Amino acid sequence: MNDQTDFTPEKFAVVGAGPVGCIVAAFLAKKGYEVTLCDIVAELLEPATKAPGITIEGSETLQSTVTRTTRSVDEIGQYEPDVVFITVKANATPLIASAVEGFLRDGMYVVSWQNGIDTELAMAQSLGKKPVMRAVVNWGCGLAAPGHVKMPFHHPPHYIQALDPTSIPAARAIAGVLTECGLQTENTDKIVSMVWRKSVLNACMNPVCAVTGFTMSQAMTDPIVFGIVDNLIKECVKIARANEIELGWDFYPHAIEYMSNAGNHKPSMLMDIENKRRTEVDFINGKFVHYGRQAGIPTPYNETIRGLVKAIEP
Repeated sequence: MNDQTDFTPEKFAVVGAGPVGCIVAAFLAKKGYEVTLCDIVAELLEPATKAPGITIEGSETLQSTVTRTTRSVDEIGQYEPDVVFITVKANATPLIASAVEGFLRDGMYVVSWQNGIDTELAMAQSLGKKPVMRAVVNWGCGLAAPGHVKMPFHHPPHYIQALDPTSIPAARAIAGVLTECGLQTENTDKIVSMVWRKSVLNACMNPVCAVTGFTMSQAMTDPIVFGIVDNLIKECVKIARANEIELGWDFYPHAIEYMSNAGNHKPSMLMDIENKRRTEVDFINGKFVHYGRQAGIPTPYNETIRGLVKAIEP
């Protein structure tokens, strides 16, 4: 692929019509960009092209219809998107990457906007590093109904980073478009630290709530369950530091404060279990187990909680 210092994306595809995908699609479409929204679940796509379209309520309020929808990733290629945002659960990443490989062309970029560690590397295994980017989102969201997103908080900026240095101009261009649309985004060279900081929080709270059925507030205020959360935090921090991942000297108190203020909220992994869906635990706790072994750090808490979640997955 060629360097594209004058890259000006105009056509976008969003794979995944969950809350993150709907937000990205709606903001882009509201600004007049061509947007193809893709999901295998027809019900999730139904509101997207009919007025009033996707509805976002909360810290941001807007409604917008997208250009078109499709239930097949393979069909996206015929619309020749400049950028494809991947917002599906991390466990589907290899399958999605394989499908995107079928229509990848010079000058097209693929952005992993997902939870979990190394989702961008899973994409790059099929697509190569040149077209792949990783983004980190700083908002809270949930799907109240198909095409109806509750967005309780929005704390920009969001961040994006290209895997290949020659794709940095394209990353800046994509960040510029997102910012123009109302999702302030910055290019960074510290995306790995940002991903790990977020993943530590997910690894400590999501699976514990998934196994216990507790909300985040309940998990943090129950003294026995909090002991598990606390030991997960400390184990994850130890793994990150052993792998020379920069979390910041004050990360532990930050993590405790953040999770203590999360409120009576069900994390996505609990909702996955309740709805009999596979979870992202392999890309969250499973990755801490992997990196722990790589650095010679024992991971009993991550191994145990991952095993418990896998046991109750469909």
